Amino acid sequence: IARVCVQRTEDGSWASYMTNSPTVIVMIGLPARGKTYMSKKLTRYLNWIGVPTKVFNLGVYRREAVKAYKSYDFFRHDNEEAMEIRKQCALVALQDVKAYLTEEGGQIAVFDATNTTRERRELLLSFAKEHAYKVFFVESLCDDPDVIAANIMDVKVSSPDYPERDRESVMEDFLKRIECYKVMYQPLDPDEHDKDLSFIQVINVGRSFLVNKVQDYIQSKIVYYLMNIHVHSHSIYLCRHGESEHNVEGRIGGDGMLSVQGKKFAGALKGFVEQHGLTDLKVWTSQLGRTIQTAEELGVPYEQWKILNEIDAGVCEEMTYEMIEETFPAEFALRDQDKYHYRYPGGESYQDLVQRLEPVIMELERQGNVLVICHQAVMRCLLAYFLDKSADDLPYLKCPLHTVLKLTPVAYGCKVDMFDLKVEAVNTHRDRPLVIRNDVVPTTFLRRNSFTPLSSHDQVKRPRLYSAGNPPQSRRPLAPFIPSMQSFEDPEGAELTRSQVSCLSA
Repeated sequence: IARVCVQRTEDGSWASYMTNSPTVIVMIGLPARGKTYMSKKLTRYLNWIGVPTKVFNLGVYRREAVKAYKSYDFFRHDNEEAMEIRKQCALVALQDVKAYLTEEGGQIAVFDATNTTRERRELLLSFAKEHAYKVFFVESLCDDPDVIAANIMDVKVSSPDYPERDRESVMEDFLKRIECYKVMYQPLDPDEHDKDLSFIQVINVGRSFLVNKVQDYIQSKIVYYLMNIHVHSHSIYLCRHGESEHNVEGRIGGDGMLSVQGKKFAGALKGFVEQHGLTDLKVWTSQLGRTIQTAEELGVPYEQWKILNEIDAGVCEEMTYEMIEETFPAEFALRDQDKYHYRYPGGESYQDLVQRLEPVIMELERQGNVLVICHQAVMRCLLAYFLDKSADDLPYLKCPLHTVLKLTPVAYGCKVDMFDLKVEAVNTHRDRPLVIRNDVVPTTFLRRNSFTPLSSHDQVKRPRLYSAGNPPQSRRPLAPFIPSMQSFEDPEGAELTRSQVSCLSA
C-alpha cells in the first residue's frame, strides 16, 4: 500500500503526496491492436480516480521528427536510417517521461508504442531501473482480421499519416506496415523469458486475459479496469430526476418528492424513450424518492443503486445556500476555496463521491444502452469520467434539470448529444465564485477535506434520509448538531483549540 505523507506547500495549503515509486505502463503490440485506445481510456480512468497520469505516444514524436510520412517503407526493419530515427524518438520520449514523473508530480506515465522487440523492452526496463520506477506491461494480442480491419477504418484512416488518402490505399499501406512489424515481433513469453515481469496480456479485445506478477495496488487497479472495458457499440443516457420540492425551495440534499413540473418531466422522459425506440434500455436510479418517482413513470423495470444517491451534505442537508452561509460562514467559504476536496461536516466531498461511483463506471463500461436517472453531483462525476474533465472543473459542470445527455463512445473519446425535454424547471446550478472570501476562515484552520478530515473524538453523524422502504420519521430539517469540540493536533504540532476552529466537525 502506498504510503501517504502530508506536508505544507509554499503557499501554506495542505497537499498529499504519494511516496510510492512512480509507474511506467509500457504498451506492447502490433499496429491496429487498440493500444492507443486502451492507453487513452486507462489514462482517463486513472486521472478520474485521482492518480496523475499522462500518455506519451511515440507516433507523435515520430511525426515531429519526420514531417511527411510517405509509405510503409519507413517501418521496414532493414531501413537503418528510419530505425535510428525511431530509436532517438523513443529516447526523447523517455526524457519527457522522466520530467513528468520526477519534476511535474506525475504518478503514472503510459509509454504508448509498439515495443515489439525484447531489445526495446530491455531499454525501457533499464531506464526504469535507473530512476527507480516500476514497470507494468500491457500487451494487446489480436488475430481477428475483422477487428483489425475495423480498427484501421475507424482510426487509421483519419491519422495524420494519411492526409487526403482514400480508404483503400490506407488499408493497403497499413496492412504492409503491420507486416513490417511482424518480422521483428517478439511477444511476451510468460513461461520462460518474461516470467518475472509484471504484465497483462489482453487477447482479442478482451475475450481472454493473462495476468502475471501484479506488484501493487495501482497495478491491480489497472488490471481491474482493463478487464472491464469492452469494445462495443452502445450509448449511455444521463439525466437528473424531475424537479423536486426541495429544488423549488432551494434546499440541497434531503429526500423531497417531485414537484408538479417534475412529474411533467417524468412523463416527457417516457415519451423520449418511446420516441427514440430504446426498447433494450436498462434503467438505473438511486434509492432516493425523486429518482424512483421519475423512473416509475416510464413503466419499465429499473434497478435501484444506493451508490447513486446524491452527495451527502451532512449537517447541511435540506438547507439553502443562504442558510449555510449564515449558519456556517467558514464552511461556506472553505467549500468555495476547493469544492472538489471539501467535505461537508458529517458528509462527503466530490472526491469521496468519485470513489463511491467507481463500480457504476465499471458497469457502464460493460453494459449496453443504459439510462441513469441520478442527481446533480452524481451526474457531474459521471460526466467528468466520460468527458475527461479535471477535478477542478468537475464540481462546476452544468447538469440542468429536465435535460437528457446521450453519451456515445467513439474512437478516442465520447460524443455528446443534449436533449432539452422542454419542461420548465428551476436552475440549481451555482457558478464558480469569482471572489473567494478568506476573511471568515481562521489562518490556523486545518481544512477538512478528503486527505485531512477534521473530526472530534465523539463523532455524531447526521442520519441520511432514504426513501426506498425506509420513510423518514420527519420531513422537517434536523437542527444542526454541534458536537463538543476537543483540541486537535496540527501535523506540525500546533494545537487547534475550540476557539480556533469555527466550523462543525464530522
